[in-house]
Amino acid sequence: MTRHLGRYEVISELGQGAMGVVYRARDPLIDRIVAIKTINLGLAQEEKDEYEGRFYQEARAAGRLNHPNIVTIYDVGKSGDIAYIAMEFLEGCELRDLMRDNGMLPVDQVLDIVAQVAAGLAYAHEHEIVHRDIKPSNIMVIRDGHVKITDFGIARMASSAVRTQTGMVLGSPKYMSPEQVLGKTLDQRSDIFSLGVMLYEMLTGESPFMGDNVNAIMFQTLNTVPVAPGKLNPRVPDMLNFIVAKALAKELDDRYQNAKDFATDLRACRDTLPRSEQPVEIPQGKKLAGIVVNELRQDTEQLEPAVATLGLSRAFDSNEATMRLAALTTTSEDMDELSKTLRMRAPVSPLNKARPTIQARPAAPDGGGSFKLLVMLLIVLVLLVLIYTQR
Repeated sequence: MTRHLGRYEVISELGQGAMGVVYRARDPLIDRIVAIKTINLGLAQEEKDEYEGRFYQEARAAGRLNHPNIVTIYDVGKSGDIAYIAMEFLEGCELRDLMRDNGMLPVDQVLDIVAQVAAGLAYAHEHEIVHRDIKPSNIMVIRDGHVKITDFGIARMASSAVRTQTGMVLGSPKYMSPEQVLGKTLDQRSDIFSLGVMLYEMLTGESPFMGDNVNAIMFQTLNTVPVAPGKLNPRVPDMLNFIVAKALAKELDDRYQNAKDFATDLRACRDTLPRSEQPVEIPQGKKLAGIVVNELRQDTEQLEPAVATLGLSRAFDSNEATMRLAALTTTSEDMDELSKTLRMRAPVSPLNKARPTIQARPAAPDGGGSFKLLVMLLIVLVLLVLIYTQR
C-alpha cells in the first residue's frame, strides 16, 4: 500500500475502482484526518489527458465551493503517475445505502434531505457549476441527517477545457434529464430534473423511468410521464405531487428555473407535515470518505447499445427499435438529436408533434405489412375450414 501521497501519510485504504484508490490519510501539518481520492495516470496519452483533465476539473469545481451541503476540498497534487485530491473525511453513509437498508423513509425526512441537496445545488449553480450527475450514490448523509453533495468529477464549468465527446453522454442514465439524454447543452435545470428523479425514488421506492436496458430508460425519460408519487405512496400529500411534477417536467420552461425555488417549496411542504419522532439513522459501521468510490471507474456510462437480457428479437430490443419508437412520438428536431447520440440514421417520422406524448407506443417490427397479410390469410383459412366442417 502507498505510504505517502505528497505530504499526506496514508493510514488505510477505503476502496478501489478501475482508475484509482481512495485512502484515509493524515495531514501532518495540521494533524487532520482527510480522504484522498487518487487516479492512476499510467495510461495511454489520450486517456491520460482526458482523465487527468476531468480529475483536476473536479478539484477546481468543488474547490471553488464553500457550502454546508457540499464536500470541502482541501488540496490537489500529483505524485509520480498518481494525481490526488485531499478532501474532508465524512463519517456517514451514501444515501443509496440508507435507502437500501431502511426502505422508504418518512416523507418529512425525505423532504429535509432533498431540500438540503437543492440548497447545495443552488449555491453551485450561482457559481456557474452544474453537477451533471446527481444521484443517491453521490449524496452523503452524516450525523443528524446532515447532507453533503460529493463528486463534481463531471461537473461542467463555464471555463472548463474538458468537453464531452460527440455521441458520449456523461452521467447515470436512470437520473438523466431529457436534454442530457439528447446530448444538448445543459444548465442548472438538468440538475433539478435529476434531483426530481431522486426525490420520486425516495418517496415511492421506484424509479420514475425504468427499463431492462439503457435504451428503454432513455426512451421513457424522453417520452413518458410517471404516475404521481401519491398513487404509489398514500402518505405523499397533493402539494408534493405538484412539486415532483414540476421538477420532472420535460420542457425546460415548465420545470423549476432554479434550485433555490425548488428548495423553498420542499421546505414549505415539509412544514405542513407532522415531524417524525425518529431521526435519520445512519447504519452502524458505515463510515466512508466524502467520496464515492464508484466514480473511480470509467464512469462515463456511455449510452452504448445494450445487450438484450431476455433474448428478445432485435426488432424489439435494439437501438434500431428505439429509433423506430421515437419516430412515432417525437418531433423531427428531437429525432435529429437522438440520431446524433446513438450515431444512427433517423427514420422518417410520421408525426410532427411539438411535445413528446405521455404514453410510448411500441413500433411494429420489420415486415409489419407482411405480418398483417399473413394474419388475414390465416383468418380466411379458418373461415373456410369452419364452412367445410358444417357441410
